[in-house]
Amino acid sequence: MPESKSPAEFLVGRYPNLPGEAPVDRAVRASNGREDGKPPAKSKEARVGRYIDLLDRVVEAKQEGGDRLKAYERLEKRFLDQNVTKFEEIPESYWKVRDKIMIERGQGGDLERFSKKQNDEARHEHAKAVLGDQRASLEQWVDYFASPDSGTIPTAFKYWVLREVTKLKEYDKDKKVFPARSKGTVAQFPDLNHEGLAYIIDAVSKHLQGIGVEFEHDIQDEESKIFLDALKKEDFAKLYAWANELMHPIPEHLLPTTEGDWVYYAQGSDHMPLVESVRGKGTGWCTAGEQTAKGQLAGGGFWLYKTLDDDGNATIPRLAIRMEGDAIAEVRGIAKKQNVDEFMSEVLRNKLQEMPGGAIYLKRTDDMDHMKVIETKQKAHEPLTQEDLRFIYELDAKIEGFGYVRGTRIQKIREGRNVEVDMLVVFECTTEQIAHSVREINEDTKAYVGKLEPGIFDRLPESVEYIFAKFPEGQVRRYSIEIGGKDEHELVVLLERNGYSYNGAKWMLEHDDFKRSVRESDSKQPDWKKWKLKSPEEATLILLRVKDLGFRDATIDQIYARAQELGLELCPPEVGPLFRLGYTNQPVNKDVFVGMKPIYDGVFMIQCPGDGSGLSTHEIEPNTMLFASDLFIFRLRKKPLNL
Repeated sequence: MPESKSPAEFLVGRYPNLPGEAPVDRAVRASNGREDGKPPAKSKEARVGRYIDLLDRVVEAKQEGGDRLKAYERLEKRFLDQNVTKFEEIPESYWKVRDKIMIERGQGGDLERFSKKQNDEARHEHAKAVLGDQRASLEQWVDYFASPDSGTIPTAFKYWVLREVTKLKEYDKDKKVFPARSKGTVAQFPDLNHEGLAYIIDAVSKHLQGIGVEFEHDIQDEESKIFLDALKKEDFAKLYAWANELMHPIPEHLLPTTEGDWVYYAQGSDHMPLVESVRGKGTGWCTAGEQTAKGQLAGGGFWLYKTLDDDGNATIPRLAIRMEGDAIAEVRGIAKKQNVDEFMSEVLRNKLQEMPGGAIYLKRTDDMDHMKVIETKQKAHEPLTQEDLRFIYELDAKIEGFGYVRGTRIQKIREGRNVEVDMLVVFECTTEQIAHSVREINEDTKAYVGKLEPGIFDRLPESVEYIFAKFPEGQVRRYSIEIGGKDEHELVVLLERNGYSYNGAKWMLEHDDFKRSVRESDSKQPDWKKWKLKSPEEATLILLRVKDLGFRDATIDQIYARAQELGLELCPPEVGPLFRLGYTNQPVNKDVFVGMKPIYDGVFMIQCPGDGSGLSTHEIEPNTMLFASDLFIFRLRKKPLNL
């Protein structure tokens, strides 16, 4: 029996220089300075082990969110920046070949007459598109490995896979290999096949433990020899190529077949029947891995829908619903990126309607159905309605799918459209009724699309229905709420009655500064507790991103100063609970900070983490940095300035 190896020993064997690399050295120095009860890391394996521990903590920070999320985001950005090709790295030979192809296709007639500046601009525009796709192809691996769904994969194996993936191009189906990457390539990274990856991780884990790999009955001797040879050499590229060939997708002629059976695998039951139902069927699901399936069934039950094969037996997996306790954890299909294929929407809808918590997943089914309608219209060159355009530009809600990452379908639809023309349909206006700067605003303006300039909110008339710092992603939203007339006790009762948690904000709701803020000050009454409540009044709120204010990252002081410059003002603290009560369509994990004077260094935060909406607080200091994507709510200035 081969001698077993630990994951750290495996990595040291694969990458002899890893123990001395800078990231490992930093991790070791940091761990040696902590009082964690561990002896100083001296051996190569111990040093690599400390590095893996650090990566574990960073991934935990991603899943926990909050302030610790920044550590993960920094690591992710650094990894992507290091491995995605930069414009200046693209060789001149690539551009010459591209120019030649364009001329041969009749698309490059003006290339020779382009000025150097025009040519550079064209190259940059092209590179932006292809390198953006390249970055997204690597980001899918990072996103998956940082998600709870990959929790059964040891971090050491994740490191190995990511390091190997960055050396490879997309799969060459003719040669059945993943070609090696060269410097300056614009090729994408390998696509993520969860099923194939799970199979490999299982095999490598057994290999390191000195356990033999068992093959399914339909694996030929020659195929098994190829796999075992690659496993012995720990050659990821060959193992992954083999697995991609093994995982055969459903035959195309069987896709329209929806007749089948739902099979339930109970929590804590033997995982092998589930594995055997999925493995080798081309689903792309990580459930094909033994350890993954075992871990999933430990957390909850698993529903699997299998349709009929050519013999009339229900053997082809098409839908998967994984549970965590009594709640739906994820829904997967067999289309690209694990989305639900177009034939299975109705089957899934019927199942979700009878399951607790199925509403959020029903929306995803509806979204996929709407997407199919729009794609059909575009192929037939039919015009899209205002509803279609609001949907595809995600003006009312994000389009939901069933995959790990957002697919390319949305982008492809948008790329084929004229945004300027689409805006006229969405806004129901003429070109002259869209202002792009403050000086263009007049009494006929219906929409504003452009940079948010100083004083803009003082100048925008109420007739302006749409405000975008950039269309479509930079939408600035208005909300109207009634403030005043309620004390702290009434606000708490309303939160409880509507099912909103507020444990994280309880201390602020009970703070004297908050209680004083809902009352009208009275210089004649020294006891503020006897002040009367403020009279009810309408307040217009503005929801926007830090990015819309003109920042990438910014401190709270910078954000507040810019908001006031634009014509906004800080919200009274009671906006926190009141906006929580009215913000019923909040996207999951899109927290909103209330722009308010801090109460003991804290501001209210409107949360929707996925397991129930609530009201919390966030510690804010003058030098606290906020990200470009962070959302803030401010109040529209009550008295416009005389500008």
